[in-house]
Amino acid sequence: MEGASFGAGRAGGAIDPVDFLKQPQTILRVTTWIFSIVVFGCIVNECYVNKDSQTPMLHCIFNENESACSYGIAVGIIAFFGCIFFFVVDLYFQQISSVKDRKRAVLLDLGFSGFLSFLWFVAFCFLANQWQRTTMSIGVSQGADAARAAITFSFFSIIVWVALAVKALQRYRLGTDMSLFATDQFGAEPGAPYPGYPSGSGVESTDTYQSPPFTETLDTNPKGYQVPAY
Repeated sequence: MEGASFGAGRAGGAIDPVDFLKQPQTILRVTTWIFSIVVFGCIVNECYVNKDSQTPMLHCIFNENESACSYGIAVGIIAFFGCIFFFVVDLYFQQISSVKDRKRAVLLDLGFSGFLSFLWFVAFCFLANQWQRTTMSIGVSQGADAARAAITFSFFSIIVWVALAVKALQRYRLGTDMSLFATDQFGAEPGAPYPGYPSGSGVESTDTYQSPPFTETLDTNPKGYQVPAY
């Protein structure tokens, strides 16, 4: 992108909603936002079951380990609100005029995406391990599909958040296009001469510059003047 700074155009440029929604980064954020809803929605709604018909108390379906359900819900909620926050940041990123602020936003995106990738990896391993140790019962069988869905989308979330971290790293490496701060009036080569002023600028170019009057060769015998003889 010409005149780009950390993957965005010049500050104050118009935002095209269609182009914004078509960006890979936006698609990834919406995707992981949906995955987070699926994970914590499945756990909250269907992963708390009765151990048997005679026990009214609800237990976590993952080997009756409350920490597994709590961790899955917590990561899902963090990812849910994190996606919303960075979606808004992406939407107004082009309006940020300060290069330092843009750099901070990209670094924050990179750090958060890497952190969420790690949290989802732990969630996937934790839930899958506890599910393997779960003893099947009537209550567990009723929420088995939801438990498998939570584990599956936890794994998919790892991939998407890693992809977001890679996109943020690419934007950071892209850095700042120095054409934002330099003009096109300088030559590309180190020894290239500076061009003259454009026509109509009110300043004469070097092509029309006249030598100073006192540097011209003076006529030693001007016309009409006679050297007196003594």
